[in-house]
Amino acid sequence: MEQAIALRVKAQVASSVRTKRGPGARRRRSTPKKELTKWVADRRARRVPTFVIELTGLDTKKKIVAKFGPDSVFEKGKAAPQSRAAAAEKASESRHPAPVKARPPIVRKAAAAGK
Repeated sequence: MEQAIALRVKAQVASSVRTKRGPGARRRRSTPKKELTKWVADRRARRVPTFVIELTGLDTKKKIVAKFGPDSVFEKGKAAPQSRAAAAEKASESRHPAPVKARPPIVRKAAAAGK
């Protein structure tokens, strides 16, 4: 009885332990890492690539979003996008102020009748 239990335990241990692959078995290869050329500072972005750090001088996503705004796109080999302040200044320059029209005075009937 003890021998049967010992054999069963050995079989379970042997099946749970990973064995070497057979001669015909292939190993899965991970996809080779590609060089990152475009990075968007959106909610899904995790770490900041080195080319963005070198381009902006900022090392955290939080700082980059504060300066350039959310969803700003950085591409390797291109200039950094405009900062929020520069974009706001450019937008205010491009808008033409609406012409101011004078309104006629409001005459209230009750006030006009009392005079």
